[in-house]
Amino acid sequence: MASGDDQPFKKPKFVEIAIEKWNGVTGFLSDVRAEMRKVVAPSYKEVRVTTWVVLFAVFLFGVFFFVVDWIFQAAITGPHGLLQKLSGL
Repeated sequence: MASGDDQPFKKPKFVEIAIEKWNGVTGFLSDVRAEMRKVVAPSYKEVRVTTWVVLFAVFLFGVFFFVVDWIFQAAITGPHGLLQKLSGL
């Protein structure tokens, strides 16, 4: 018997890497499945309420930015605005 015959077969490195990757993918997929079991769909009432909250918030932000823009525009281009003062220099 040769001295190299009594050692067990060693897998090539790329096979070990492939097995590690496969185990990682299958572990990830089982974690995804476990998390998806925890997901609960919202009721119709919850969807309706949150939709109104979003629409109201969008309206408020729109009004706020309209007023701020109007104030800046009046300050810059108004009768004694900044642009008229700078153009006279």
